[in-house]
Amino acid sequence: MKKLSLPVRFAVAISGSLIGYFLFLALFNYHTKPFFSLFNGVITGFGLFEAIKFHKLEQGNNFTYTSGFKVGVTTGFIATIIFTIFFLFYATEFNTNFLEELLTVYKREYNVGVGLVCFVIAIMGFATSVVLTLTFMQFFKISNNPLKK
Repeated sequence: MKKLSLPVRFAVAISGSLIGYFLFLALFNYHTKPFFSLFNGVITGFGLFEAIKFHKLEQGNNFTYTSGFKVGVTTGFIATIIFTIFFLFYATEFNTNFLEELLTVYKREYNVGVGLVCFVIAIMGFATSVVLTLTFMQFFKISNNPLKK
């Protein structure tokens, strides 16, 4: 259980930030514009970087690429699941017109439902988590190199 406490803490912080950002955009009716979702990568990236950095500080000389990668991916996947559940709740219970507004461009050509949208959000979150974790681990691998010190 101790191995999951760090990823869960940071995942809750990341997903809370993503939800807060989404609701902030909803105040100004910008949550239906996909361009603003680019900042989700910044929020997720900052959270993943901090989770891996905190793990490295905890582990000290025992820090490995594998353990850092596990922490990053686990954190990102948990945050993605939490945010996807929130999104599903928001789109089906809180604002039932949201998907209609979001998919106005695609509605005519494709039959897109809430399940497909949530699936796409989850896949995008998982992919973002893996790519950012791999990117950050390159940084931590270089900074952990004794020859660079």
